[in-house]
Amino acid sequence: MSIVSVKGNSGTPKYKQIVASIEEAVLSGALKKGDKLPSINSIRDKHKLSRDTVLMAFNELKTRGIVQSIAGKGYYLNTEDVNVVQKVFLLFDELNSFKEDLYNSFLDTLGDNVQVDIFFHHFNSDIFSKLIYDNIGAYSYYVIMPANLQNIGHVVEKLPKDNVYILDQTNAELKAYPSIYQNFKKNVLNGLLESASLISKYQKMILLFSKEKQPQGILDGFNAFCATKTIAHEQISTLQNRVPVKGELYFILDDRALILLLKKIQEQQLVLGMDIGIICYNDSLLKEVVEGGITTISTNFYTMGERLAQMILSNENIQIENPNSLIVRNSL
Repeated sequence: MSIVSVKGNSGTPKYKQIVASIEEAVLSGALKKGDKLPSINSIRDKHKLSRDTVLMAFNELKTRGIVQSIAGKGYYLNTEDVNVVQKVFLLFDELNSFKEDLYNSFLDTLGDNVQVDIFFHHFNSDIFSKLIYDNIGAYSYYVIMPANLQNIGHVVEKLPKDNVYILDQTNAELKAYPSIYQNFKKNVLNGLLESASLISKYQKMILLFSKEKQPQGILDGFNAFCATKTIAHEQISTLQNRVPVKGELYFILDDRALILLLKKIQEQQLVLGMDIGIICYNDSLLKEVVEGGITTISTNFYTMGERLAQMILSNENIQIENPNSLIVRNSL
């Protein structure tokens, strides 16, 4: 019995009939994972179709992850789960607690019939490029978190433009793509201005900043605030040999550095929120509970993930600035 069935008098497009035939063969057990599918040319010739019609069907199955193509050999069944309607390529810079919240919210909103494969570029442009080049044409949608990587527009443009979404950070070379992003400079400046009365009891602000990993906008917002309020300030790249002293206020951007700073503060027998202060960027459960709570300037990552999923499901081509807020806790 032939796996593919095509009826000329059906109101269903012929490429959709090919897709449905292969799905039915999988459900009936006629096709198992790893089985080779009939060739494009054999289906074309048997049913008097154009090659493009057959290729369109195979490409739909490929982007859903149901089949895979092997160069020089043909198409093979990749999974027996034919309920996957769409397949999403999600490229993060790294995984941490707040991005895990974003990821979970994204999955929950997309629903059960969408498969999401997550990858990480770890702020390395070569890894970023390879992951994209290796997956061109294999997904329905591509969600890219470029972080602070520069000169990557020529890589992203290899992907189908209508299926690309930019996440968290964007820049001039990616402005043509739909996105949901943070305005880091505005967020930091507004958050610090809102807490200026609390900040005023400290003599100096110290920003722990890594230009390789952190958004430039954070540094710009920090410098703009310090200039506006004429407060003494310093930018450092490590806490390695730093000894915190009374009167300092630290602006910290990652959880590992936060834990190290808290340890140093305890060693110096300083009282957090009185002798010394901490503000962090990006909220997490850790910052809610440690040392009576850490003050944060943070976007809502649940909202970001949910809104991103809605954009994909409704094919929205827009740029959205995700909301941000100051959360004052004991550390300030």
